[in-house]
Amino acid sequence: MSMQTIKFYQTGTFTVGNRLLSPQDRTVQANMQRTNSLNSGHRACQGCGEALGARYAIDAAMNATNRQLIAANATGCLEVFSTPYPETSWQIPWIHSLFGNAPAVASGIAAAIKVKRAKGQSGDVRVVAQGGDGGTTDIGFGCLSGMFERNDDVLYICYDNEAYMNTGVQRSSATPPAARTATTMSVGPHPGNNFGQGKFLPAIAMAHEIPYVATATVADLHDLEYKVTHAMSIRGARYIHILVPCPLGWGSASNQTIHLARLAQETGLFPVFEAEYGELTSSSPIRHKMPVEEYLRPQKRFAHLFGKVPAVDTIAQIQAMADKNIRKYGLMAAERS
Repeated sequence: MSMQTIKFYQTGTFTVGNRLLSPQDRTVQANMQRTNSLNSGHRACQGCGEALGARYAIDAAMNATNRQLIAANATGCLEVFSTPYPETSWQIPWIHSLFGNAPAVASGIAAAIKVKRAKGQSGDVRVVAQGGDGGTTDIGFGCLSGMFERNDDVLYICYDNEAYMNTGVQRSSATPPAARTATTMSVGPHPGNNFGQGKFLPAIAMAHEIPYVATATVADLHDLEYKVTHAMSIRGARYIHILVPCPLGWGSASNQTIHLARLAQETGLFPVFEAEYGELTSSSPIRHKMPVEEYLRPQKRFAHLFGKVPAVDTIAQIQAMADKNIRKYGLMAAERS
C-alpha cells in the first residue's frame, strides 16, 4: 500500500471524501468489511481522540494481517472505557496487562507465537501492544526500551493525550510546558508545567535504531492507517506515536478534537514523520503554518497564558519549540533542502 496525498479538503465526514477515491485507496473504515475491532458500546468521553485513534489503528492492523492479530493493552483510559467488567468492546484477542508491562507481555506473546510457528502449531499471528502516554513514556518506559533493544516482533502504539487522564489529569513526561494539570497548577511565577522536563519518545525510539518509528494524529486518518499498515509489513520492533486530544483533560470542546490535532501539526508543535533504523525517511509538510496561539487558546489548560496580562514570554518559548521542530524535521519547504 502506497501513501496517496488527498488533494481535496474533507468536511464533516470522511465518507463523502472516500467516495471520490477508488476502492483500494479508501480508508479501512469506509469498507463494509471492516472489523470494528473496537466496537460501539464503550464508555469513552464525547470527542475522545483516543477512541478514534484506536479504532482506526487496530482495524488497519487487522486488515493488514488478514485478521490474525493479538493485542496487549496497558492499564489506562483505553482499557478502562473499553472493558468495564464484565463487558468489553473489543472484538479481537485482547489481553489486559499491568500499567507498565504491556511491552513485556506483548514480547512474551510474540515469543510464544514464534515457538508455536516453528512447531507448525500456529499461523502468522502478529502482535500489537498499546497504551497511553503515562503507561508508555513513564511507567512502561523500561519494558519498552527492552522490547526495542531486543528487536521483538511487536508494533507498539502510544495514544498520547499528554497526561494521566484516567486518574485525574496528572502530569506525565509527555505533558507540554506551561500546561495546567492537577499536579502542575496554574499558580506562582511560572504557572503550569515546567519547561525543560519531559521527553519526546519517538526520538528515543529512533535512538534504538529499530526498523520503524512514526508519528501520526487523528486529524489525518488516511496517514494513520497507512503508517499502521506499513508497520505491519515489517518484522521486528516498531513504534507509532499518535496524538489524541482529550476534551476533558485539555479543557477543549468535544467537537474540536480533530481541529486541535490538526493545529498541533500545522503549528509544528507535533511533528508528523517516519523513520527507519534511526534515520528520518519522510515528514508530513505543514500546509498552512499557524502561530502557536491558535492551538493554545482554545484549551483551558493554557488559559492562564491569555489572562489580563498575556504571558508573552512563555508563548514565545512555546513558539520557539515549534520552530525548532520545523527545522529539525523539515516540516516546511524551505527546510527540506
